[in-house]
Amino acid sequence: MTPDVPLHLAAALRRRDHLLSPWPWRALAYLATTLPVAAPLSIGLLVVGAPLMAVLNTVRQDRPVELPIVVFLTVVALLVLASAPVVSLAVAVVERWRLRLVDPRPLHRPRYTGLVARYTSAAAWREVGHTFLLGGLVPLAYWLLFMLVLLDATLIASPWLASGNDPVIVVWTTIDTPRQAIPYAAVGVLCVPALLYLAVLLAAGQATAARWLLDGSVDTTALREVTRSRARLVDAYEAERRRIERDVHDGAQPRLTSLTLQLGLARLDVPDDSPAARPLAVAHEQAKGLMVTLRQIVQGIRPQNLTELGLAGAVRELAGAATIPVDVRADLGQPLPEVVETTAYFVVSESLGNVARHARAGRAEVRLTRSAGRLVVEIEDDGCGDADPARGSGLTGLADRVAAVDGRLLLSSPPGGPTLVRVELPCPR
Repeated sequence: MTPDVPLHLAAALRRRDHLLSPWPWRALAYLATTLPVAAPLSIGLLVVGAPLMAVLNTVRQDRPVELPIVVFLTVVALLVLASAPVVSLAVAVVERWRLRLVDPRPLHRPRYTGLVARYTSAAAWREVGHTFLLGGLVPLAYWLLFMLVLLDATLIASPWLASGNDPVIVVWTTIDTPRQAIPYAAVGVLCVPALLYLAVLLAAGQATAARWLLDGSVDTTALREVTRSRARLVDAYEAERRRIERDVHDGAQPRLTSLTLQLGLARLDVPDDSPAARPLAVAHEQAKGLMVTLRQIVQGIRPQNLTELGLAGAVRELAGAATIPVDVRADLGQPLPEVVETTAYFVVSESLGNVARHARAGRAEVRLTRSAGRLVVEIEDDGCGDADPARGSGLTGLADRVAAVDGRLLLSSPPGGPTLVRVELPCPR
């Protein structure tokens, strides 16, 4: 089974094997590239605090305050503060690019209509807040991490440091010989994974704060209302779908079955050479055809095999009916919500139909995994690739169906293949 790949560093931290994955290296690269950005910003914050430090220093030394110097430093500090919205624009551009090291998810970039917008829009001041965070709290956190790393490096190197004539102070004790330093060196080696985890945790916290401050999305109140409206729409659709399915199954379908049976009995009573025999036979065949059509309509509303077998079983049935070999790998655990199950089923059905019609593939694979509150559906084939939603391949309709339940559809289909359709659906535990 293909494991569910974390989408960002904070999600990778929840996995037990994340220290063995590429994420720690990406986190260290993120931390290392922070230094050349944060260092100049720290100097700017020191300039802002220079007037206060000058006043405190003169008071501490019991000297009169030199007013011209304080005024000059205050003016410089105010100029630095006034330029913060402009400087933060460049910092935000760099930070959105760097954030992809630990969080490749796209960020919404606000559009500014002139210099005035840099001083009046909420998104711009959030970028200013991120700039002050990067120049103030981040260097402090990095300094603490550096001191811990330096302490651990001292513990590990203590046997070599103690090999000279002078005693070595390690943490809270004095070491005279390399043998005395061996336990401390062992503790230092054991602390390396903990320090690595701490560094990754620091990178994840910084990235989370950066995403929250730099994501220039629309107003959250309106977004919550849209989400609630969409949820109501989906719930209403599901209720209406169940009503139609019940009415067709309990009302129209039994009557049509009875009509087909009565026409069949009438054909038996009418001689073959009767003028009514042929019209009666045509009516009987049309009734049987209508029965098939009605079953297909009911199945299109909610497939019966999905109700009886569940998502994994229904997908395996779809795979068995495909024109090419299809492997199905499912790891779902608990039952799924009905709307999620139905959406996932139609995603697989439509995707396998696209493979059969357009991909010229030799085989395909369907993977169903449930992890971190999401159902992930992946359909991969070894066909010719180059799938384009603009050419009417049904992908646009699938994306709309997925978006209706607050999910998203991702497509990878380079020319020459392979093609991968990945759908992520919210699936609360």
